[in-house]
Amino acid sequence: MERTGKLLLITSLFLCFFGLKGWTRDRATNQPDSLELRLMEIYTKREVMIPMRDGVQLYTAIYEPKDNSRKHPTLMMRTPYSCSPYGERFDNYLKTALKKYVDKNYIIVFQDVRGRHKSEGDFVQLRPLNKNRKGKKDKKNIDEATDTYDTIEWLIHHTHSNERVGTWGISYEGFYATMTASCNHPALKAVSPQAPVTDWFRGDDRHHNGAFTLLQTTNFLPRLEGRNMGKGVMHQIVKNDVYTDFLSIGTFKDIDNLVRDTTETMWNNIKNHPNFDEFWKERDARTSCYNLKPAILVVGGLYDSEDCYGAWNLYKAIKEQSPETDLYLTFGPWWHGAWTRHSFQSIGNVYFGKSTSAYYMDEIQYPFFRYFLEGEGEKPKNRVNIFYSGENEWKTYEEWPAKEMVPTPYYIHADGSVSTQAPKEEKSYTEYVSDMSRPVPYTANPTTYRTLEYMIDDQRFATSRPDVITFMTEPLKDTLTLAGPIEVELMTAISSTDADFMVKVIDVYPERFEYPQEIRKQLKSNYPMSGFQQMVRGELFRGRFREGFDSPKPFKPEEITPVNYTLYDVAHSFLPGHRLMIQIQSSWFPIIDRNPQKFIDTYHCGVEDFVMKQDIKIFHQQNAATRLLLPIVKKK
Repeated sequence: MERTGKLLLITSLFLCFFGLKGWTRDRATNQPDSLELRLMEIYTKREVMIPMRDGVQLYTAIYEPKDNSRKHPTLMMRTPYSCSPYGERFDNYLKTALKKYVDKNYIIVFQDVRGRHKSEGDFVQLRPLNKNRKGKKDKKNIDEATDTYDTIEWLIHHTHSNERVGTWGISYEGFYATMTASCNHPALKAVSPQAPVTDWFRGDDRHHNGAFTLLQTTNFLPRLEGRNMGKGVMHQIVKNDVYTDFLSIGTFKDIDNLVRDTTETMWNNIKNHPNFDEFWKERDARTSCYNLKPAILVVGGLYDSEDCYGAWNLYKAIKEQSPETDLYLTFGPWWHGAWTRHSFQSIGNVYFGKSTSAYYMDEIQYPFFRYFLEGEGEKPKNRVNIFYSGENEWKTYEEWPAKEMVPTPYYIHADGSVSTQAPKEEKSYTEYVSDMSRPVPYTANPTTYRTLEYMIDDQRFATSRPDVITFMTEPLKDTLTLAGPIEVELMTAISSTDADFMVKVIDVYPERFEYPQEIRKQLKSNYPMSGFQQMVRGELFRGRFREGFDSPKPFKPEEITPVNYTLYDVAHSFLPGHRLMIQIQSSWFPIIDRNPQKFIDTYHCGVEDFVMKQDIKIFHQQNAATRLLLPIVKKK
């Protein structure tokens, strides 16, 4: 969720203490460069306070072409991260991700959302749609949709507008883009929520399947309350590396003692709403996705650790709840926001071919806005554009998941194999000890921040751990393509009353595999790729929520219990000679907080309350077969 401002640039401070996003706002340098000076010759910048219906005024930076020979389309972003640089300096985004739109004489608009930075009013995190709103004349009941409507209404009457407005945003700004779609102003023609925050409990930034995202949330939330970005608490925690230091500090309750000084409202809301109650339900952006009038392009990254869930599930919600909407979807091999980079060919040690980001910006995003905002060009022909890692190819569809996809059961077996054959044993299980004094790390090497590559990292470090169990196919004879969500059906028994379950789907490269020298030069790496274990998808589930996120239940010790959940969609081809591996573990630290392995309130307990070690059994037998339903594309 959290991010963005305007350019894909990772600053040293970001890497040391933020490290949670692949990009952050690129603020203006001390002196204008030649490109900015050229922009100042052809564009004007106005800073205005636009009045909302309730009298609150929102700071808005308007960059408008000096050419008034014709009217221009408008592209707007609403942000909680600030519209800086304030004053006469120009936003660097106009020189980078928005350069093509500047070349086409778009009016570019940035707005500080209500209660942030230079805008008036009170800031509310993920402000829900106001159910009491009664229409344009209602000056009391406001929300992000009314603020967007009022802003667009002002813009089309106070700029040289062609009365065709588009909005977009990445991450938290993607949430605001989603909410703009529901305002249904007649001038709003196109919206692009990109890696949008959609559901902060079930899948995006703050929780994954009900489990608290410890590293990311501790780093981010204490900095985003109030009017301006704060310092946060990471500098007080991380002295060595994130694994060691978060293990040392203890639990949420111990970190809470540091965060209290920030008066972090959302942090307190997380603590006080441990289940999927009305607080979280009303903040689910999908509740706004009915009868949407503008065309919508949803964008996401296959290896986006923040809001991959949000992009997939927002698309599916609009498709189901607003079937008349002109809806488009694009997913590429990207971490959070990487599609706005000038060139993006790889993540870590995995190569994807020629620049996927340039292809997206030039061949997908711009034609979308060109058609709906400029009224020129052809209407986009391909509703769904998906990049398949493994074979490194773009494919197009009318809808997603692809009709060719068939959910196919793959079972784990006592001998460590994976196959489409169900187990025949009457009693069979694999057992491991989940030890919260040494939880499974999320990556092999110590880091002072959360890496960008971990969603695709080599998993060989985990394979050798006794608290990670591994199952694998034989080398594949033919290409195996997965396209869609992966359904996990675990059969388990635990020795206590709660546990987490982490399932990974991994592409195991052949022995003696290596990239050609030309690719190794581009990767700037000699990492040993022989037997590389590329994580294709991995996700943790807090077991207490197995019967519903709003109805947690304890386990009965030693009783065989089903735990079913979904790994969000993948688009990946396992090539001949590769193997498909499944790993199962019960911690992923410090990406996710440690489960006390007891059915207690995880936000108010201390380490002294933990069941530090417990036995986990994963069954593979006739009446209790653990399996994954893989979304396999059948050959024609």
